[in-house]
Amino acid sequence: MSRAYTIARMTVDEENFEILVKPDPALAFRSGKSVSLSEALATETIFSDANKGTRASEKKLKDAFGTLDAQEIAKTILKKGSLQLTTEQRKRMVEEKRRQIIAFLAQECIDPRTKLPHPPTRIEQALEQTRFTVDPFEPVEKQANEAVKLLRSILPISIEKITVAVVIPAEHASKAYGPIKSFGTIKSESWRSDGSWTAMIEMPAGLYAPLLEKIGGITRGNLEAKIVK
Repeated sequence: MSRAYTIARMTVDEENFEILVKPDPALAFRSGKSVSLSEALATETIFSDANKGTRASEKKLKDAFGTLDAQEIAKTILKKGSLQLTTEQRKRMVEEKRRQIIAFLAQECIDPRTKLPHPPTRIEQALEQTRFTVDPFEPVEKQANEAVKLLRSILPISIEKITVAVVIPAEHASKAYGPIKSFGTIKSESWRSDGSWTAMIEMPAGLYAPLLEKIGGITRGNLEAKIVK
């Protein structure tokens, strides 16, 4: 097999099916980007063992996929099967997932002593100390929760949500509503007789400071906000 190609494989009822794919287009196709199947495939041949060049039998293909259409089968394998990554691809994906985990922790976590979020650089440095291994395929939130367990030996850190009470003057309420909603879940809201809008928002503790900055800019500092829980 040429180094220009990698393998996507899928096992159905203990039968192995493989296709040869072009690494970057295949990864892009699997990720839902605008890449056609033909760009991703090196060949439309469906193998039982691509390294040996052994083709899958028509009977096994029909039994497993309900069709002999090579493109439909290849699409299923590429979308639902496992995709072999190149070293460079894995490195890129690990780094991207690491950035996402750090961003998640900076947003969702606080120092329980001060109730303030940790800066992303502090979290990144602590992660390096723990030698946390990033899985490019595991969900960010799952890995972030695992990372917190390791980080606690270095940082006082916890994932917490808070409830914030806000009061927005009438002249700014319509502009502030959407941005406030994007920070969390509005648990209750009401309008006062003077037209001002009040709300209770449940949100990640680490977003409190960004919320104040965002809404302060919209209202020119004319707002009330406090953590009530």
